[in-house]
Amino acid sequence: MTATSETTRGVPGLAGPALRAEVERTIDSFLTARRDMNTTPEWRDGVDALRALALAGGKRTRPTFCCLGWRAFGGGDHPGIVVAATALELFHLFALVHDDIMDDSDVRRGNPTLHVTMAEAHRRLGWRGNPEHYGRNTAILWGDLCLTWSDEAFHGCGLAPERVSAAAGLLHRMRVEVLLGQYLDIRGEAVRADLADCLTILLYKSARYTVERPLQIGAMLAGAARPDVERLSGFGVPIGEAFQLRDDVLGVFGDDAVTGKSILTDLRSGKSTVLMALTRERANATQAAEISRWHGNPGLGEREAQRLRHIVRDTGALRTVEEMIHARTEEAVAVLDSLPIVGEVRVALTELAHTLSVRRS
Repeated sequence: MTATSETTRGVPGLAGPALRAEVERTIDSFLTARRDMNTTPEWRDGVDALRALALAGGKRTRPTFCCLGWRAFGGGDHPGIVVAATALELFHLFALVHDDIMDDSDVRRGNPTLHVTMAEAHRRLGWRGNPEHYGRNTAILWGDLCLTWSDEAFHGCGLAPERVSAAAGLLHRMRVEVLLGQYLDIRGEAVRADLADCLTILLYKSARYTVERPLQIGAMLAGAARPDVERLSGFGVPIGEAFQLRDDVLGVFGDDAVTGKSILTDLRSGKSTVLMALTRERANATQAAEISRWHGNPGLGEREAQRLRHIVRDTGALRTVEEMIHARTEEAVAVLDSLPIVGEVRVALTELAHTLSVRRS
């Protein structure tokens, strides 16, 4: 079964629930077809675990921006754009699986992470060896398969081959950028990152990966001229930065039930964020000692987390980050008026920019 034969629908709407539902149907169909390529129980169980994670939730932000980029430059109701956009979501699934292992996270989208699921299966079946070791190693392999399938979906999407080839260059650049960002993020836990370092991490790990590149990839698939594709950065980068800044706030002040993961994870890992870099810069001696003691301490509990939240507020770091989110959102929206894009897409991008900047998950 080819990627293009797995969906015969058009592109429903510009964004929102209908598009998310179509992307999820395509993910389900694609992964079901891959599961059915092999009849062994081990294979089927593994792919089903991936399907469960992929369909457990998620905003489908990257596919949405890809489809909006397509529409912005006259792309029509071709089912291939949903498949191409789904390829970005499959890459994101690869990144989530590996990210959860590196962060030692137990929960993703309100459910056990893939390496935890694999470890539990090992333990339940009474297999030899260490269940956690098995869980991590097998999850890495299943994550790698998502990377492979992302390529398969993208290059088999059924859109014009010359446009797919041109857009593939942006896809590869996006992958390099996000992996660099992830490396810098990990390094920032070992070598304390200052504010400038945190802004660099934010740019590579999220801003370009979440908004700029997906938007540009969709535009390139629609046949947009390269100068116009490049101009989309004026919107994509600031909105991507605002998105990650909001994510960092939710990582400290969010609600587990809404975000789908523990809000203690970032604090326990000592995650390098703009929010915490600003807090460190402004902390007095007593506050700095508490930050050094608990930020990055695996033994941090809710009481210590509450103290760190108080310090973040007291230093004004939270207020500054909220101002940064607002400023970047307004900057991005202002750029839209100068871009040569379809009017209804301009409206959709404006609405999405504001929605992402105030989201709770």
